[in-house]
Amino acid sequence: MNVILLGLPGAGKGTQAKSITDHLHVPHISTGDLFRKALKDQTELGLLAKEYMSKGELVPDAVTIGLALQRLNHTDSDRGFLLDGFPRNVVQADALEQYLKSQARHVDHVIYVEVDESILLDRLTGRRVCSGCGASFHMIHNPSAVIDRCDSCNGMLIHREDDQEATVKERLRINKELTDSLTEYYTVKALLRTIDGSQDISVVSKEILDLLTN
Repeated sequence: MNVILLGLPGAGKGTQAKSITDHLHVPHISTGDLFRKALKDQTELGLLAKEYMSKGELVPDAVTIGLALQRLNHTDSDRGFLLDGFPRNVVQADALEQYLKSQARHVDHVIYVEVDESILLDRLTGRRVCSGCGASFHMIHNPSAVIDRCDSCNGMLIHREDDQEATVKERLRINKELTDSLTEYYTVKALLRTIDGSQDISVVSKEILDLLTN
């Protein structure tokens, strides 16, 4: 089964991706992981991506598409895959469709984990990270035992710039524009299924697995 997982930052895609791949026994293909591996291995595409990322620029579609399609060529995705973070826009979605068509394959389901932006803002701005060991906490949902101190190493918990409200709002705005274009794209193709991601994690997982099973 070939599945695409959509959702804004903070929607819990990572958690749901693990649940889906454990159930379907297919690889979880995440663009974040692809970029990290390509950079580590210093591949041609990885070095190209690094060139843009080091300047704070978006990686061009051609590079992202190249990395994703290379990964889809691996034999472990022959029986199916879960894509997370790709496609990111309609250009990438078209490229994926053409690639799969050339392989006599297609996307079976596109799952959109939808969460109200006020909830996402709460989830993302409440995050605190240990300056010592990198452990992650949340002021409301996963607080440390001692305020501003890490449970593991007693290091100072910091509020990263990426998690500041103004930064988070801008990130959500950009991602929403891209995600909206994809939800429209896959709605037209009758592939989109929307799940309420504000529910308990186990409920969201069950609804997704029920959808895929039925």
